Amino acid sequence: MGTSFRPVAAALLLCLLLPLAFAAPNDGLVKVGIKKRKFDQNNRVAAQLGSKEGDLLNASVRKYRFRGNLGDSEDADIVILKNYMDAQYFGEIGIGTPAQTFTVIFDTGSSNLWVPSSKCYFSLACYLHPRYKSSKSSTYKENGKSAAIQYGTGAISGFFSEDNVKIGDIVVKDVQFIEASKEPGITFLVAKFDGILGLGFQEISVGNAVPVWYDMIEQGLINEPVFSFWLNRNADEEQGGELVFGGVDPNHFVGEHTYVPVTEKGYWQFDMGDVLVGGKSTGFCSGGCAAIADSGTSLLAGPTSIITEVNHAIGATGVVSQECKLVVSQYGETIIRMLLAKDEPLKICSQIGLCEFDGSRGVSMGIRSVVNESIEKAVHATSEAMCSACELAVVWMQNTLKQNETQEQILNYANDLCDRIPSPMGESVVECAGLSTMPNVSFTIGGKVFELTPEEYVLKVGEGPAAQCISGFTALDVPPPRGPLWILGDVFMGRYHTVFDYGNLRIGFAEAA
Repeated sequence: MGTSFRPVAAALLLCLLLPLAFAAPNDGLVKVGIKKRKFDQNNRVAAQLGSKEGDLLNASVRKYRFRGNLGDSEDADIVILKNYMDAQYFGEIGIGTPAQTFTVIFDTGSSNLWVPSSKCYFSLACYLHPRYKSSKSSTYKENGKSAAIQYGTGAISGFFSEDNVKIGDIVVKDVQFIEASKEPGITFLVAKFDGILGLGFQEISVGNAVPVWYDMIEQGLINEPVFSFWLNRNADEEQGGELVFGGVDPNHFVGEHTYVPVTEKGYWQFDMGDVLVGGKSTGFCSGGCAAIADSGTSLLAGPTSIITEVNHAIGATGVVSQECKLVVSQYGETIIRMLLAKDEPLKICSQIGLCEFDGSRGVSMGIRSVVNESIEKAVHATSEAMCSACELAVVWMQNTLKQNETQEQILNYANDLCDRIPSPMGESVVECAGLSTMPNVSFTIGGKVFELTPEEYVLKVGEGPAAQCISGFTALDVPPPRGPLWILGDVFMGRYHTVFDYGNLRIGFAEAA
């Protein structure tokens, strides 16, 4: 989950789903089926389900290792997943003996397992979902250590317990999990799932609890330390996808996977190259960007400057930034002159007095005031907004200058982009009738271009005249050295079958079938 990501509640961000690889009935694969439910306007708030971006940056990033030939794995398990409006993917697990059934999101962006507890008395959400009853399980072991997890749009707290967990056809013994005794707010009240099962690494696990899939490997329940998933983006079909532990299902991808190494510990993070819009380079990640494959995020999250350009290209409308327009009108010509004079782009905004930093840090320090605290806060907020707007304008103008545009064209383009900045809630709307005219958006991974069509990166809400189309791109700004950072969520993973190869510390992508 993330750290300082902006809440992207309306952006349909917390959807986890891990596809599983298929194999013959006796191949030993652990398969978890993914199911889905149709996305409708009335239940749209359910998609806001605790978008985890807000916590993603607070946790450290870790590396992983996998071994062996994924296709030859003999011991694996497959979980059938459900798909809720292409925004929530979830499957069923059992906890305890006899097993108590829960619907969970399989999330590669977090590492803990939690479900509502029978000891949750004062949160309405707990009463609308199944609750774990330790007294009903013969394999329950008391732990009692307190725990709390804060997501982007929701939080849970409770205590650790230990019990057996059934995933697919296997039973994992003595799993550490959190009994949630508090689930405040509306986030989990309207969620279509009961809890979350994290597939990230122990380094980002709350309480340093051992992740369930670590236990699978340690207990010899799967031969290959690999899991993979296929997400079905057709919300009208009953099966939402599959999550496979121990291998891959060749029926759900075509060609070969392109593998890239995991670069940081914690999340499934790797290096990504240029981002293309309509086949043209945006220039922003040509020198490389970090990216995370996250089944717990519905959309594609990236730097505001590039997301704004993408939204401009697809005609998405966000919230108009008056600060942005003010910077373009008052400082646009100055910024262009300084870029042409080969001034260092990172220092331009500080040189013209809109930011207070030396170019070595990715965030503004703000402007201090000697008056009372409320005025100081207002001044600080205004200065931050102007600084951010200036930084965006510099990136846009720098990219446009490379195309030999005139000064007037550059200023008009930047001014137009101001209208495309994503809203504070992250959501941007596009015209459903305009999908055929929108450009493809591509990501360069491992030297290969992975393309998304408008039909794949736009989420449709509702049917008929009342239908609304949501851009699959939302803003996320992470300063160097950790950023720029992209989160490739279900919009991307739905198009590309994804393998998480722990033994070889790598992630693989192939065309989904």
